[in-house]
Amino acid sequence: MARHIKRREPRAHWWLLALGMLVLLGELCLAGYVDHVGAEGSGPRIPAADRQAAPDEVIEGGPVLRIDAAGQVTTRGMPANTIALTFDDGPDPQWTPAILDVLARHGAHATFFVIGSKVNEYPDLTRRIVAEGHELGVHTFTHSELVTVPEWRRELELTLCQNAIAGAAGVQSTLLRPPFSSEPDAVSADEFAALAQVSAGRYLTVLADHDTKDWANPGPAAIVAAATPEPGQGGVVMLHDGGGDRAQTVAAVDELLTKLPGYRFTTVSAGLGLPPTDVTASAGTRARGDALRIAQDVSRWLSTGMEILLAIALGLGLLRFAIQVPVARLHARRARRTRRPRRFQGTVSVVVPAYNEAANIAATVRSLVHSDYPAVEVIVVDDGSTDGTAAVVERLGLRGVRLIRQPNAGKPAALNTGIRHARGELIVLVDGDTVFEPDAIGALVQPFAEPDVGAVSGNTKVVNRRGLLGRWQHLEYVVGFNLDRRLFDVGECMPTIPGAIGAFRREVLAQVGGIPASTLAEDTDVTMATLRAGWRVVYEESAIAWTEAPSTLRQLWRQRYRWCFGTMQAVWKHRAALRESGPAGKLGRRGLLYLMLFQVVLPLSAPAVDVYALYGLLFLPLPQVAGVWLSFSALQLLTAAYALRLDREKLGPLWALPLQLVVYRQLMYLVVVQSTVTALTGIRLRWHSVARTGAAHEAMETHVR
Repeated sequence: MARHIKRREPRAHWWLLALGMLVLLGELCLAGYVDHVGAEGSGPRIPAADRQAAPDEVIEGGPVLRIDAAGQVTTRGMPANTIALTFDDGPDPQWTPAILDVLARHGAHATFFVIGSKVNEYPDLTRRIVAEGHELGVHTFTHSELVTVPEWRRELELTLCQNAIAGAAGVQSTLLRPPFSSEPDAVSADEFAALAQVSAGRYLTVLADHDTKDWANPGPAAIVAAATPEPGQGGVVMLHDGGGDRAQTVAAVDELLTKLPGYRFTTVSAGLGLPPTDVTASAGTRARGDALRIAQDVSRWLSTGMEILLAIALGLGLLRFAIQVPVARLHARRARRTRRPRRFQGTVSVVVPAYNEAANIAATVRSLVHSDYPAVEVIVVDDGSTDGTAAVVERLGLRGVRLIRQPNAGKPAALNTGIRHARGELIVLVDGDTVFEPDAIGALVQPFAEPDVGAVSGNTKVVNRRGLLGRWQHLEYVVGFNLDRRLFDVGECMPTIPGAIGAFRREVLAQVGGIPASTLAEDTDVTMATLRAGWRVVYEESAIAWTEAPSTLRQLWRQRYRWCFGTMQAVWKHRAALRESGPAGKLGRRGLLYLMLFQVVLPLSAPAVDVYALYGLLFLPLPQVAGVWLSFSALQLLTAAYALRLDREKLGPLWALPLQLVVYRQLMYLVVVQSTVTALTGIRLRWHSVARTGAAHEAMETHVR
């Protein structure tokens, strides 16, 4: 239906949504890169048996290597009675301050080889290290073994680490210690090649004379023994201030500084008599470091937020399954026990609003006239059609059919016109692209035998279900809409009677003021008003109507966008039902909460599932990701199979469900996102008409006759 609302409609911000998703995925990937790639001991290791030794000048030389651009190596060691204590894998919020306190108490200095991602987490500790006269060195950004990663990753690891140090402390370092390194005689040919590629002419590579293996927690005495050089000699001692419990390391450092009073404990550069290796970083490098730290902080917050959203989405999905299926089963049992005998309910007036429905209107009207109910009045309201809809109805020349023409005023106005001209006490409202089963009207009006029933919803089915898009909508109607209607029927909180097939008492429509035009979901609006007026609204699954679903993604988007936005409008309009009693209270505390949880909150949180799936493929074990995805898909398949069985539909379309989860569901939650943005910005959405293909004729031939 068309309405003359000349307000500019917000465009679907596909590019903005796509950009937002890419930024979100990028931030999650940064968090995954830090958390899953850079953990202590992570990353592939090359077995020692598969390693070839580095050149002799490396394995027989000192622990400090200078490699020039031509690959020539010069090595040096600490002078006599000089020990360079070095600490890897920090800074750590617990152990780095404890070690700094011990060093300060003894007036000693050391070199800290820091991990860039940890520097970003604890910039204050990095600044404290520098402020107390200690020295910083590069230990990569994520503790990745250089020999196992490609050249671009090596450069990236060192550059990001330097940027992090610059952002935190305003300096850069010319010292490098590769992760998983030890003493010179343990260096392999491949490791040397990797070191030559990243450090030639740029870094001093610092290995160790004494690898204490304190990471294994052998005890303070063993650590002290491993760190103590031969009498009179010096050395570079490898310790750790991060990556695990370092209580033994703290105790060992205190004991070492106490028991070796004749030694000078200093930094690597000072021990070698070199100029300070911490040089002032440029403003641009500091800015990049600050940006990197902010990005890492944001990625951590987003990762936590997405985990919460993922838990919400999965929890709501499981909750919906746990509610839908048992309640649908209960509804089916009730329906079998309470089969109503057919009773004559008086004359039924069927109102068909039509705007440019020439392709389907003949099939719609014929199906109504051929109803097996004995007293049916059909009123077609042509709402200013421009495609000859009224002429098609006139040419039919069918008895009991009245045609009313009016200027285009919108669907609610057309419905109200038909209702004013109707003679029956029961009013059936039908879309102009819908075909009724012969027994649909009779089944639809039987619940009105109960005097408190004010409106009845029928069972809508998709007729054009041959293509992939049609199958997806068919599954959505059966699995989503009809399962929900069963649930709402049991809970006595039916929020929507579909425009394709629904019936009302005339007095109900008069009581609520007719079909409202204040929202875009007039069917939802009038149904909620009916409940708030104190009437029951029920679902009659045996009253079946066939409707033509949108045949293109663009038409589907326009239709669902209007539905979703209109539903939000109706929920807001009837929010007072949350504190009311009787049928209105059931609507508010059951129906409205269900709609908000499962048609707004769940779709808004659903992107977390898809983004995390991509994230998981990159950073989590594949069997774990596959297991979660297959379990989720199996749950959806079981639900769909049960819903199809309840509706007496074939199970064949189930093959399209996995594709629906990959493509169609994304479109639906984008609809909710766009509708939410529209609602928050206060923009009024206009009506859209959907192009018809004449599928109702197929319904007449295939399903009705």
